[in-house]
Amino acid sequence: MSHNKNHDSQQLPVGRLGIISPYSCAELGTKVDNYLVSWRKKRHNEGVLYEGYDRDTYLIGSDLPRFGSGEAKGILKESVRGDDIYILVDVCNYSLTYSLAGQTNHMSPDDHYQNLKRIIAAIAGKARRINVIMPFLYESRQHRRTGRESLDCALALQELIQMGVENIITFDAHDPRIQNAIPLHGFETVQSAYQFIKNLLKKEKDLKLDKEHLMVISPDEGGMSRAIYLANNLGVDMGMFYKRRDYSTIVDGRNPIVAHEFLGADVRGKDMIIVDDMISSGDSMLEVAQLLKDRGANKIFMCSTFGLFTNGMTKFDEAYEKGIFDRILTTNLIYQTPELLSKPYYINCDMSKYIALIIDTLNHDDSISKLLNPVERIQKVLTKYRNNETI
Repeated sequence: MSHNKNHDSQQLPVGRLGIISPYSCAELGTKVDNYLVSWRKKRHNEGVLYEGYDRDTYLIGSDLPRFGSGEAKGILKESVRGDDIYILVDVCNYSLTYSLAGQTNHMSPDDHYQNLKRIIAAIAGKARRINVIMPFLYESRQHRRTGRESLDCALALQELIQMGVENIITFDAHDPRIQNAIPLHGFETVQSAYQFIKNLLKKEKDLKLDKEHLMVISPDEGGMSRAIYLANNLGVDMGMFYKRRDYSTIVDGRNPIVAHEFLGADVRGKDMIIVDDMISSGDSMLEVAQLLKDRGANKIFMCSTFGLFTNGMTKFDEAYEKGIFDRILTTNLIYQTPELLSKPYYINCDMSKYIALIIDTLNHDDSISKLLNPVERIQKVLTKYRNNETI
């Protein structure tokens, strides 16, 4: 993936670019900044001369100190007046802690969301435009009402808009229809399909990319659109598991799964790509992998945008030793533990360049359609793979 070389030198950016990447997203923010600095220095040398366009860093210093009571405040360390601001936030970064009455607390999604609002409040309406890049959409799993319950994600989106946010960029939203909560404002949900294909083909050199040898699987009916998109780009068949649940019981906020019913063609001897938006505990994904193995599937690759692994890696280690799956691919859009990164079966899909492309394009007020639907990039990678070229 290369940066956009076709920016019109007469097309002014929306405003001077500024990236705020608080504690939760510091590492990802630094990588994004490095790409932008490199690209814009090159354009500067080619004659693109705007005030503040070429800078040593686009990161704007910020701080979120807490009082002994656990209360906090947001602080910006430089002026953002007239800037086009992009705030990166990872609501799943539980590695961060704070002190509350002498006790150490790990930060929850609620804490990170509150910190996001503090940063927006510190901007105080002085920026020309505020954009929020929240890879894992806050409360997105509570996307619809099925009883007397709250609609937290819709409320959060509306609250951000009321605070002055113009665009919200997320990745692989649990249900993209949540954007109906803010129909008059920018909301984009970005797929990770290109990164999954690219990184899988880099590691696996002997895959046969045809429908006789490869198949894409959706572990439930809710993720069919992801599987269909991936299967269509690869030119292979897809299958789906239907989760039969016990709706009379609630365990950990969910109705327990009674059985997985498979809908699709014969999988015997074929490699499987299981694609989903997130791996939470991993029970469902591993059960699907086991069922595919029982049906005679060959290699199994599990692709998920967000690897939460809420119950640890032990069950994945055991399943890998038993040969139930071959690879797990997730992105660096949320916090990754050192333990996860050290696993021999794990493939990390770096999304920092993709985010930098989105920021660079939006800052110039250009269309991001090709970034949201990277068909051309996927086909180029597949062509290189079939021709035994370096990806």
